[in-house]
Amino acid sequence: MVISHERVRRTAGVVFLVLLAVDIALSVVTRDPWATNDGLGLAALAAYAVAGYVIARTQPRNPIGWILLGLGLATLFNYGIQLYLVLDYREHGGRLPLGGAAVFWRGAWSIFPFLAAMPAIALFPDGRLTRRWRRLLWAYAVAAVVFMGLQYAGQAIDPVAGRVVVDIRGNISNPAGGTAANVSWVLAPLFLLAWCAFVGRQVVAWRASSGLRRAQLKWLAASSAVLLASAVLLLNVGDGTSTGSRIGGDFAIVGIALLPVAVGVAILRYRLYEIDRLISRTLAYALLTALLVGTFAGIVLLTTRVLPFSSPVAVAASTLAVAALFNPLRTRVQRLVDRRFNRARYDREALVASFVAKLRDAVDSETVASELAGAAASAVEPTSVSIWVRA
Repeated sequence: MVISHERVRRTAGVVFLVLLAVDIALSVVTRDPWATNDGLGLAALAAYAVAGYVIARTQPRNPIGWILLGLGLATLFNYGIQLYLVLDYREHGGRLPLGGAAVFWRGAWSIFPFLAAMPAIALFPDGRLTRRWRRLLWAYAVAAVVFMGLQYAGQAIDPVAGRVVVDIRGNISNPAGGTAANVSWVLAPLFLLAWCAFVGRQVVAWRASSGLRRAQLKWLAASSAVLLASAVLLLNVGDGTSTGSRIGGDFAIVGIALLPVAVGVAILRYRLYEIDRLISRTLAYALLTALLVGTFAGIVLLTTRVLPFSSPVAVAASTLAVAALFNPLRTRVQRLVDRRFNRARYDREALVASFVAKLRDAVDSETVASELAGAAASAVEPTSVSIWVRA
């Protein structure tokens, strides 16, 4: 059975909403927002997931969207594990179920978000790489799998000795891992070099580009540099042991969140993925829903509070009125939204309407051919236009 991209994307959207709700609930229960960097961590992950969802919706074959979406979901799940550890070991003395599984998961997760996010920089904007860059990306992926495997193997071989100690951020103060986990950090320089190469690739492409592509890469190059600096800052001073380190950690999270924001700016402002149609439809149906709901509620209130009608009659009349207004309102609202957010479609419709209006007064084939050639020239600006008429 083949699973469609649409089904996967919708399922991921539902999972995202569930995980976000669980994390918010756990943040309230633990009574200290520092585990999620004062809530900024959840906002950053929402930015990753939303950007990934939009890209996956418009370009399902582009891996960037799925990377960002998967990263947002996986790290939201990890935040839930952190918060659960705080709730279990700091609030209930380690008596809650699945505490050991949470410790095992959390012990190897610290660097995973950085490992998963950075390939999206190399793949921007269309997800295609040359053979040399594909080899580097495969080497990077193999190293990441080996790193995570050694981390988890270390915990299985050499678990936490004694009582588990969890700080206020959900980090384990006496982590497991032993020699195997320590050996995995030998790969850290490789990761750092790969990250620099990914950023450098886009910087070089930016210097060699112009016009639209240069404007797109400008946002990505700047946010990539900020992401790299923020990651280093978070790893070094983001432990929250002092007010200064807590502020530094918050700033680092904001910097990390700039990557999906920059991708979103490139998409929305520079039409990188041609999603003007998606935006206009979303806005149009949101406005249409608000107008219809307002109309329905207004008619119900009018007929029940002002006019002597019973509630069932009022609801039936409101439903009929909303059904009658749906198509006229949808057409008018869609036209208004397209005029601002999907100008290409608005211009095409205006051109067709103008062409049809001129044809009403045309009586000979030469006039029709001339108007048709003019409309085609205005729409696509070809170098030449010819019309073939069947005899």
